[in-house]
Amino acid sequence: MGSTETATKPKPHAIFIPFPAQGHINPMFKLAKILHHKGFHITFVHSEFNQRRLLKSRGKNALDGLPSFQFETIPDGLPFSDADATQDVPSLCDSASKNCLAPFRQLVTRLNSSPGVPPVSCIVSDGIMSFTLEVARELGIPDVFFWTTGAGGVMAYLNYRNLVEKGYTPLKDCSYLTNGYLDTTVIDWIPGMKGIRLKDLPSFIRTTDRNDIMLNFAINQAEKIHDASALILNTFDAMEPDVLDAFSSILPAVYTLGPLHLIEDQLPDNELKSLGSNLWKEELGCIEWLDSKEPNSVVYVNFGSVTVMTPQQLVEFAWGLAKSGRTFLWIIRPDLVIGETAILPPEFVLDTKERGLLASWCPQVDVLKHPSIGGFLTHCGWNSTLESICAGVPMVCWPFFAEQQTNCWYCCNHLGTAMEIDNNVKSDEVEKLVNELMVGDRGQGMKKKAAELKKLAEEAITAPSGSSYKNLESLVHDVLMSSPAPN
Repeated sequence: MGSTETATKPKPHAIFIPFPAQGHINPMFKLAKILHHKGFHITFVHSEFNQRRLLKSRGKNALDGLPSFQFETIPDGLPFSDADATQDVPSLCDSASKNCLAPFRQLVTRLNSSPGVPPVSCIVSDGIMSFTLEVARELGIPDVFFWTTGAGGVMAYLNYRNLVEKGYTPLKDCSYLTNGYLDTTVIDWIPGMKGIRLKDLPSFIRTTDRNDIMLNFAINQAEKIHDASALILNTFDAMEPDVLDAFSSILPAVYTLGPLHLIEDQLPDNELKSLGSNLWKEELGCIEWLDSKEPNSVVYVNFGSVTVMTPQQLVEFAWGLAKSGRTFLWIIRPDLVIGETAILPPEFVLDTKERGLLASWCPQVDVLKHPSIGGFLTHCGWNSTLESICAGVPMVCWPFFAEQQTNCWYCCNHLGTAMEIDNNVKSDEVEKLVNELMVGDRGQGMKKKAAELKKLAEEAITAPSGSSYKNLESLVHDVLMSSPAPN
């Protein structure tokens, strides 16, 4: 008779819960696919609002999943909306922290009593969805936090409380936003971030209100990192060495796994390839258009999924691109302009119709690695920063909010892969920087630096010795498949 001990052990089951915004969903979805390839049963949790958007952008079967890769939804607590746009971020942060715990707990309870579904054995939570810790403690399972920022962004948030206690924020009054205080005040005590100014720290410190939702949300969520089983970052050791070294004495277990999109590219072609996470419908004609262009000749312009601008800023960017004479691909989301539809001057459209393509969304990784792309005008979100570097493409940065300012500072001052455009954007500056990016000596130097980092990124994910490759193996075996979560 065979021993019962040889009975098949259930698959490890990881439940993923991203913060419900595009820039958070994408990297977590890539990691979910990677863990599925490593033998995990995956449950990926969307908000009900984003579920509707995904079905609209990707079709009615977009969330059918597979037997071992399932999608679930929970409410985000905000009033119903069928808008095809990112929700108000402060409202979403506040609501998720107050309203998502109960439905998440109910979901996990239901999964654990579902026939044919292995019990949930670990939680991979967005770092700013820390309410999951309570459920992990109740079940005695690991809860790892995936902060979708770079290491520098996390370090900055970890020092928000110090900034309050030392009197740097809240600001005394609104004049501090314009009188040079942010630009000239150097913060010399944040580990691994020498020379950073208040201007370069995540933008939620730019408030005069100690009760500001985002200031306090950032402080509270950052401090929860210490309670997680581990911290995952979508970066690689050679990209942010100073901050990562500083983490070693502050945080117990930090796993740099990036760049995740390069690891995803290595996965075998299978049914997972059809599963996607873009909340806007991609215009695939962009790639065909790029195929007709000369190498390194096109400026790619995309300000991400959350950035909004005034109609005047849109016009300044437009005429700057027009005056540069460069060929461009410009992604203009329907909600890019504050409170109204993005409408470009008819004269601009006429002037650039032979060398410009406007689209509402695109497969960005494929665009950036296209040989015709020579430079990237970006908001400097972490995903865009990493994807640009992995494609060897230099950047002009116009950071909008959160840690985009920190990413911009790091790329301009430490990596040497970017230049910053003034927040009060003017067409002459856009023209000048775009031309410098594409054909200037500085732009060529930035391109060389980006190419060097691209090589280091590829080395990081390569078996058997790449740092991210080894960290992924270690995370799986030492944390995700271990038993009880720490209290």
